Amino acid sequence: MGFPLSHYCCFLCVIVLLPVLCKCEDTFTYSRAAYYGSPDGLGTPTGACGFGEYGRSVNGGKVAAASRLYRDGTGCGACYQVRCKMPNLCADDGTKVVVTDHGQGDHTDFILSPRGFSMLARPNMAADLIPYGVVGIEYRRVPCQYPGSNIFFKVHEHSRFPDYLAIVMLYQAGLRDITAVDIWKEDSQAWRGMRNSYGAVWDMPNPPKGPVNLRFEVSGRGGQEWVQLMNVIPSDWKAGVAYDSLFQLDY
Repeated sequence: MGFPLSHYCCFLCVIVLLPVLCKCEDTFTYSRAAYYGSPDGLGTPTGACGFGEYGRSVNGGKVAAASRLYRDGTGCGACYQVRCKMPNLCADDGTKVVVTDHGQGDHTDFILSPRGFSMLARPNMAADLIPYGVVGIEYRRVPCQYPGSNIFFKVHEHSRFPDYLAIVMLYQAGLRDITAVDIWKEDSQAWRGMRNSYGAVWDMPNPPKGPVNLRFEVSGRGGQEWVQLMNVIPSDWKAGVAYDSLFQLDY
């Protein structure tokens, strides 16, 4: 028995689009999560990513230390949807956390801030979930979203004007990782790579004088590309100050 032409067209569309649809669908990874102590329930400003106060309060304090997902600092700032696996206690969608630190627990991929761990629970059931300490979870990476915010380049507190410059990028949206950062040297007309000091901190001794022109490499599902930003940090930069790049990554 034959099929109408429209049926063949629909079948062809399914065959062509199915790999694309499958590729776009993120799968969850099973693991475990614990939480660390914090008097205010937020993160810590002394995390291994070098975020400082941002690492304590970003995303409403729903942050996490990661073990293998830390990836030598490349994973700093990545966002994950995390949900626990006890139906009577755990919220269906779980919560979104931002990686701001490195830490290992009892076969865990995440050690959450108290606020992040509490948000795994159903409404008004956090007090029942907290005593478990460690719970089974599933997680997947999701885009970071900071509506109305650009990427900020923060001059790290350890910087010393004008002899040593260290920077860390804040409010990076999307799914991509920053894998390299360069500074433009006007005298040699060439880009010079910054060192990944630790976590999300990039540094350089004796940086070029004048306004700082940067480019950074981002990698993700779409491959790798360089983003170039001119005069993103002023010539009289100051340690501890965050400068608005007027730019944000897409998803």
